[in-house]
Amino acid sequence: MPGMTWTAPKVNRRDEPGIADEREMLESWLDYHRETLLLKCAGLTAEQLRERAVAPSSLSLLGLVRHLADVERSWFRRRLDQQDIPYRFIREDNENSDFDDVDTADPGEAFTAFASEVEACRAVAATHGLDDTFVDQRGVRLSLRWVYVHLIEEYARHNGHADLLRERLDGSVGD
Repeated sequence: MPGMTWTAPKVNRRDEPGIADEREMLESWLDYHRETLLLKCAGLTAEQLRERAVAPSSLSLLGLVRHLADVERSWFRRRLDQQDIPYRFIREDNENSDFDDVDTADPGEAFTAFASEVEACRAVAATHGLDDTFVDQRGVRLSLRWVYVHLIEEYARHNGHADLLRERLDGSVGD
């Protein structure tokens, strides 16, 4: 509709379990961090999501959503599942395009792509055991367990960035 401003949707973040088997624990903590990223974006306009941290950094909340959609795709689908698919936001001519190309990017498209990628990655992970392995681009053998731990670390680090970005935008702080 003309005149309507896109706003990042509200998020109901689930609590992680205190007691669970290993797989449920890993999946739950990854989901917690996925939802934390979206929580940091909730209620912000497209313009706020595109706003950069500080020059010369290209870091923005929208860039983080785009980046983590491609990180999910890279580890679960391209590497673990050996799918021959391109990245969604990273271009061959600019490996930082997920962050660099947000000035005219459509946040609604990025959030839809993120959600779609998370669902596709959950589906891939469900077909593999934690001990299933693959060889990464460096020639190192890794397991699905490693992918879960790595993505939890990746999200935790970037959620720290998201905390700072959100506080700079509107003063909101929290976990």
